[in-house]
Amino acid sequence: MTTIDVFNGDADGLCALHQLRLAEPRDGVLVTGVKRDIALVAQVESVLGREVDGNDELTVLDISLDKNREALVALLDKGVSARYFDHHFAGDIPERASLAAHIDTDAETCTGLIVNAHLGGAHLAWAVTAAFGDNLFAAAATAAAPLALDETALATLKTLGTLLNYNGYGATLEDLFFPPAELYARVKPYTDPLDFARDDDAFKTLDAGYRDDMARAEATTPAQADARTALYVFPNEPFARRVGGVYANELAQRHPERAHALLSESASGDYVVSVRAPLANRTGADVLCRQFETGGGRKAAAGINRLPPADIERFAAALAAQYSA
Repeated sequence: MTTIDVFNGDADGLCALHQLRLAEPRDGVLVTGVKRDIALVAQVESVLGREVDGNDELTVLDISLDKNREALVALLDKGVSARYFDHHFAGDIPERASLAAHIDTDAETCTGLIVNAHLGGAHLAWAVTAAFGDNLFAAAATAAAPLALDETALATLKTLGTLLNYNGYGATLEDLFFPPAELYARVKPYTDPLDFARDDDAFKTLDAGYRDDMARAEATTPAQADARTALYVFPNEPFARRVGGVYANELAQRHPERAHALLSESASGDYVVSVRAPLANRTGADVLCRQFETGGGRKAAAGINRLPPADIERFAAALAAQYSA
């Protein structure tokens, strides 16, 4: 049997897969990419180099089933068995005996926490890292309680989650410090994330890049801002593509009553959009972004892969309307 592991290239997808493979060691075929590359199930057969069949086992983590339904059904029709772990909008879930869906769209959970529940807490520290990476600071701290970590250790997991998440953002793999498959390979030997943070130089590399990119983001003033919403526009530069999501998370923590949208210009002239709902009301980001053709995500955090410049004004109006009261 061939194991095929499909995972989002951010902290949540990587940590979710790592938990599973610590509990169920297998050397699978990896299908992943930059964080925004979510139509991954359609890439399975090209990465595998053949059609799937009944001898293949598929695990999908942290990408919307709604965006992958057609490709998933096609693989199920060829006999593959599949497990699906996710917290994004799913829409209609195919009713197949060969599909085990573990999907929870609650705004206070993430795929890493869903996998943690599935495994009975077997590798909780990695689930906590995933939750920190997904900007679920309160949920992460609550989940971490059984670990009895001191403040320094908990802060290290928070930093690690942030850095793993930061590494996933970019228009292409060339924008990233580490391709997600390579970063997963670095993480794979470590049962304890604190050991990874201490021993693997990827942590220092990402930390230095993060600090530099965040300093440049901090120098950017919002295009518009009020008590309810703020909208930032970043230039077509690698730092902006890398930092958009994590800077949106940082702004959400600083201004919990306000929704934030970060628009980063791409080489095509369109914009990549990251949206964070207010921490005080973690809803509506997915509804807002799905009003646009390439939009999607979850209640608390969502995005648009390609927003034409002509639609910026419409987006700004929709943002204001979504969080007007």
